[in-house]
Amino acid sequence: MLTKDYPDHHDAELVIRLYELRREPVMRESRKTVNAQFWPRSFDDVLAVTKGDHPLNSAFRQAASYWEMVYGMAKHGVLHPEFMMESCGEGMFLFAKVEPYLAEYRERISPLAFRNAEWISKNSPAALVVLDLFRKRVETTLAAAAKA
Repeated sequence: MLTKDYPDHHDAELVIRLYELRREPVMRESRKTVNAQFWPRSFDDVLAVTKGDHPLNSAFRQAASYWEMVYGMAKHGVLHPEFMMESCGEGMFLFAKVEPYLAEYRERISPLAFRNAEWISKNSPAALVVLDLFRKRVETTLAAAAKA
């Protein structure tokens, strides 16, 4: 994909706008809910949240689609990936939670799921650093919950 060589003032304007969108009350609540309550331990846990009657479904869909939109901007050269990742790494937290089940998710639910999050994680050194930190956080949190 085409990416920008250097960030410019347009990148700054978009990153600020993305921040403003994250502060919108429904979006803020969705992000908070997914970050705090979505801790899949199996593909079945991921599958469950995709069902319309699941209490986390709306929040999951809103957060996942938001981060896919954001990371798609970098993938398609609208935003400089490294500059964007300095303030838009939270989506890697959700991706770290879904990543272990991604192949089955794509096979059974959507072959296009999380394609932009995956792209940024493979094409941005900054995104990989953030993803690795979140992978460790997810692993530690799930291990602690299993012991409790």
